[in-house]
Amino acid sequence: MDNQILWTKTILSVYRYLERVCNAIDRICMQSALASGNILGSNFHNNNALAISQKLIDLSERKVSLINLKILTEEILKKLDEKDAKMLILVYCDGIKRREIADKCNISLRTVFRRIESAEQSFAKKLVCKGYNAFTLAKMLKDEAWIKSVYDRYCQKGTEEFSLSSIFLEKAASM
Repeated sequence: MDNQILWTKTILSVYRYLERVCNAIDRICMQSALASGNILGSNFHNNNALAISQKLIDLSERKVSLINLKILTEEILKKLDEKDAKMLILVYCDGIKRREIADKCNISLRTVFRRIESAEQSFAKKLVCKGYNAFTLAKMLKDEAWIKSVYDRYCQKGTEEFSLSSIFLEKAASM
């Protein structure tokens, strides 16, 4: 499968979780800041000003990357044909199964798969037009192990549907 399509599926799959992960990063920042007052004994090395500052900077950079990914996704969805955007939102953001979409829209399951594939290709092309090819996306998201694991699952499973568990998301925020 084309790497650009794999990244498209990955980005669309993680989109609905980006805000939640950003909120978790905010909570981690707050906890780190509040815990920074204890700098005695064994906590000195973990809670000195330099270590805390670096941790907060790293977390802030993660959050910026995730917010940029969210904005990029929204911009591309707005530029897509309305039917394509709706199909991608139903599948990836709302998590509606393809069979349900076929029943709801009164179209064949095969038509649903064709429309989704077409919409994914359009999204992938718009990503490239904005300067985000597979290499650029891999570089941009290299520190987000949870997004990379979603990408890897698509590489292994192809078009098979899956969802992210809340435990997975908790781990994602703390990575």
